[in-house]
Amino acid sequence: MPRLPNLISESLLVTHTIQYLQAVGGKAPATRIVDRVMKIRKPDPGFASILVSDLVERDRRLSICDGIVELADGSHDHINLCDAEFVVLDLETTGAKAPPSRITEIGAYRICGGEVTDRFHTLVNPEMPIPPFIVGLTGIDDAMVADAPKFAEIADDLLDFIGDCVLVAHNARFDLGFLNYEIGRIYEDCKLANPSLCTVQLSRGLISEIENHKLKTVAQYYSVDLVNHHRAAEDAHATAKIFVNLLDELKTIGVNDLGAARRLSRKKRNVEPTAAPA
Repeated sequence: MPRLPNLISESLLVTHTIQYLQAVGGKAPATRIVDRVMKIRKPDPGFASILVSDLVERDRRLSICDGIVELADGSHDHINLCDAEFVVLDLETTGAKAPPSRITEIGAYRICGGEVTDRFHTLVNPEMPIPPFIVGLTGIDDAMVADAPKFAEIADDLLDFIGDCVLVAHNARFDLGFLNYEIGRIYEDCKLANPSLCTVQLSRGLISEIENHKLKTVAQYYSVDLVNHHRAAEDAHATAKIFVNLLDELKTIGVNDLGAARRLSRKKRNVEPTAAPA
């Protein structure tokens, strides 16, 4: 598979190669990678370079030059929040877990400089019946998605829209779990490389005084209109407005880069239970 800009590989060979490089300081000869990771003893250098080049093609975290394999700096902590571009997204699905559940709707907004600059929205044919409870919750039924594109038909457009932006969602683990499952169905053993932030966790760290951190509650706190709740475009738009307020809060307390924002989120996650999908 050709390397895609915002996908990384989850194959065991790539994972073990990265783990080995991390253990030895970030670089090693291709012959050693083939010997230690692929268990091919004393390989010919040219043959080793060919084998490792195949791994490099799958994953942006790896590079090879003159037979030396090097691990790229995968840290995103240095990203300045004022300069970064974000894609705030929301999904509607047929259930709470993928698999077996699938995506029925995607809404996403790109934010730069505190302003919404672009939008992505589509219904998605989940290729399975939508349960009555979900129909009641979202208003999306089988007839609405019958002629909608399948995820495979919009995947590349969505990946292009996301680009190398920082991903943001309200309960990001839920949304990114579904996205990576769907991406893995199309591009085997691949997932998104983008760093992410969760507005549930950020709101817990920044506005702990509110009753709970469901989307509706946080929206009310910031006087953000939440209309047509549990539809992807509307929830993503509300989350985008909430996130702009959270960015202002972060700036006020001196949190200026992605690493610091994520540390704040992790600190609060350790003392509070993970929120259910709002």
